[in-house]
Amino acid sequence: MAFGTQDDTDDVMNEINMTPLVDVMLVLLIIFIITVPVMKHAVNIDLPRASSERELTKPETIQFSVAADGTYYWNERTISDAELPTLLAAAAAQDPQPELHIRGDKAVRYERIALAMSAAREAGVSKIGFITEPKADR
Repeated sequence: MAFGTQDDTDDVMNEINMTPLVDVMLVLLIIFIITVPVMKHAVNIDLPRASSERELTKPETIQFSVAADGTYYWNERTISDAELPTLLAAAAAQDPQPELHIRGDKAVRYERIALAMSAAREAGVSKIGFITEPKADR
């Protein structure tokens, strides 16, 4: 009787050893248990409250036009270059601030419009828009 033969020791192991996998998973679980409470610490900030109510006061619009000869118009009234900064400063001081709609003739020099935009920026006007005509389809 032979207790151990050569064939018995050469058997291939057909199962995966689960012990190292379980050890790694337990280590990862411990790491996550330790790090999750640390990640939940946040800076306390007093956030502003927002309401879903519509704004009832609608800001007025100022129609600012520049004619082909460079003349400025404030709501269809002719103004001089000296009046422009005072009118813009008065508009910037209003609450809510009005929107400045600029209409420029296509023949006017860009310099005139740029000077008006620069004066508006210096006065503190923040809402500036341009009015254009849609291109006609041919």
